[in-house]
Amino acid sequence: MSDDLQRLEEWAGALIAKLQPAQRRQLVRKIANDLRREHARLIAQQVAPDGTPYPARKNRKELRSKSGRIKRQKAAMFGKLRTNTYLQIRADADQASVGFFGKVARIARVHHEGLPDKVAPRGPSYKYPARTLLGFSAGDTAELHRSILEHLTNDISLR
Repeated sequence: MSDDLQRLEEWAGALIAKLQPAQRRQLVRKIANDLRREHARLIAQQVAPDGTPYPARKNRKELRSKSGRIKRQKAAMFGKLRTNTYLQIRADADQASVGFFGKVARIARVHHEGLPDKVAPRGPSYKYPARTLLGFSAGDTAELHRSILEHLTNDISLR
């Protein structure tokens, strides 16, 4: 995958270097937004960037089983993590990054790499299975090619 990114950089580097800083910033921001949207969709579908499904959640033991209570429906993992508040973009004219920043980055890292962590502040420790949240796929590099070409053709047609 790093070879694909290297070839993309070589192909697009000279073309992008000819753009004005404002145009580069606009292109980089658009690409980052597209990547964020795609990764949020994959997280919502519970699928890693390579297409493999996430390992299933561990079943919680029933804490109370009183009759007449409505059982909680199973919620998708990472419901809040995939929102724009947490899955953020940092961009300037030269680079963009899509990821988790601040306190939420620790939680995302634990799940991404499958590290042990406490379930609750004073609770037991649990080794979470690795669930890849962010990464490049072949579709992402094709989307980058398409976005760059589209931006450059729009820029040429405006002249």
